[in-house]
Amino acid sequence: MRICNIFCNFARFFRCRAPMINRTMVRTRIVQTLFAYYQDPDKTLLSARKELNKSFADTYDLYFTLLDFANELTAHAQRVLEEQKARSRATHTMFNPNRRFIENRLAQQIFDNSALRSRVQEQHLSWESSLQAISDVYKRLTESDFYIQYMNAESCTYEDDKRVWRQIYQYLLADNEVFYDALDEMEVVLDKSNWVTDADIVLSYVIKTIKRFKEDSTPQTPLLEMFDNDEEANFASTLLLKAIEGHEEFEQLINSHLKGWDADRIAYMDRIILETALAEIMSFEDIALTISLNEYIEIAKEYSGDKSYMFINGILTEILRDLKHQGKLFKAETLK
Repeated sequence: MRICNIFCNFARFFRCRAPMINRTMVRTRIVQTLFAYYQDPDKTLLSARKELNKSFADTYDLYFTLLDFANELTAHAQRVLEEQKARSRATHTMFNPNRRFIENRLAQQIFDNSALRSRVQEQHLSWESSLQAISDVYKRLTESDFYIQYMNAESCTYEDDKRVWRQIYQYLLADNEVFYDALDEMEVVLDKSNWVTDADIVLSYVIKTIKRFKEDSTPQTPLLEMFDNDEEANFASTLLLKAIEGHEEFEQLINSHLKGWDADRIAYMDRIILETALAEIMSFEDIALTISLNEYIEIAKEYSGDKSYMFINGILTEILRDLKHQGKLFKAETLK
């Protein structure tokens, strides 16, 4: 299938041990894709595949954009230093700058990374619309205790260079309202999706990436791949297809187990979550039943009504009990 081939090509190109897109994110993206798919009068399977593919690529672009923030913040620090130097010349005052942050070795490795430079250039990823956020983060950085300690230490090892950047991503960017507003604006400017909602998890991947760098890392150091392997890419492609192909069957199963509920009053998102869960449970025998159930209950907690997860859990349990009694449920773990 075309979408699987696209995903697999990404996986082979960015080969390393840790994936960017895990199965939890795949499930969420498919629910979101189907939510839009069934409301589109011009919907086709191809359009759904393209939309799903774009959602994965957008999250992957966010990863590269956040990594590239190290370059943008370093460049801003350089500009500030040059401005200070110009003022000292104008006032004939002594200027002895501390260049430790600007010459940070980890930041230089990130800047030199060939995969990052290629992706940023190919996808036209830019912080140009968010210079104010960069300035705000830099101001907060220079006022932080960990930065002051880093800059004033008698000596600086490569591990110190790495540590200060982990702290920047962990403490200055996470939950930073100005920074997230900038991502929101960039999402629109660059025609991306889910950047703000994905920011926390992708920031954690950036921190993992920083930990992987070594003092002798080269520009060819691999970054995180989109998918772990071809099997994961195939999971995404197959689950979307099975959910769409089984739509009418799943709809009938759900309606037949409502027991007093008005079918027309069931939340639209709840139906999509139920159908996707059934597609996975009935199509992937190697995935344990409890894993599938727990994953979609968590999606309901995040994206549907306050008590939707209880409704979804109850309906799924009843449907699966009936399927088991009919001999139609074959899973790595059976229903008690």
